[in-house]
Amino acid sequence: MHLPLGNHITMTVLRKIETGYVLDKDEQEALLHHNETDRELKEGEEVEVFLYSDKKGNIAATTTLPTVTTINYDWAEVVEVLPKLGAFVHIGIAKEILVSNDDLPKFRSIWPKIGDKLFVRLDLDYKNRLIALPATGGVIAEYYEVAPEHLLNKKLSGRVYYSSREGSEVFTEDNYRGFIHHTERKTEPRLGELITGRVIDVKEDGTINISLRPVKKESIPLDAEDILQHLEASGGVIPFSDKSDPEAIRSTFKMSKAAFKRALGKLMKEGKVEQRDGKTFLL
Repeated sequence: MHLPLGNHITMTVLRKIETGYVLDKDEQEALLHHNETDRELKEGEEVEVFLYSDKKGNIAATTTLPTVTTINYDWAEVVEVLPKLGAFVHIGIAKEILVSNDDLPKFRSIWPKIGDKLFVRLDLDYKNRLIALPATGGVIAEYYEVAPEHLLNKKLSGRVYYSSREGSEVFTEDNYRGFIHHTERKTEPRLGELITGRVIDVKEDGTINISLRPVKKESIPLDAEDILQHLEASGGVIPFSDKSDPEAIRSTFKMSKAAFKRALGKLMKEGKVEQRDGKTFLL
């Protein structure tokens, strides 16, 4: 039986050496460096430690017991991002653990940044090195709490654990599982990014739908400003009107056709734009 890297284990102090302590479990040894314990240990004493491999590939121990292990998921903060490797996360020990680029989104624009947090567990790669694996929807399904109906229209914060063209999946600070449809966000949030949104639906299965867009009365001026910016960038004319295809509007302006029509109506009422021949002109 090999020593279980990435887990807590009780070992016996075999002997003290210059750099620390040699620990033993079933005639297998690990080094506990002086920096990895906050007290003096005695030969024959049992001590609970967390095992990992050091830079040389040797089995090392620490009395710091992280909540992230090979069997338990928890949040870990991103401390470094390297495009050719992936993102390194801090799980509470001196060694930072890699989330491989193979386990990150295809598009670099939604990779996590330093300070974001990922919901991960540990595993071993083909070289027997510890890596961190982000949680999937199936994993979150085992952790989330059923959301009560009174959350409707309330604001919640959470972190994105999965993102796609269809939308972003979120695990909130209160352990609710949420979904942000792509029509309810202006830009696609990063994996691990902390977002705050409004609950627009509490579903029968206890999950929630979240919107990152402002409520209607607040969104009209913002949407109108977006249309004006598109007009100015396009020489004062855009090939869109209130009769345009909804998907074309959504693709260009990141808003629904209804929101586009409301914003366009505001601009027309203010005398800032006019429509002719299926186009909108800046006045």
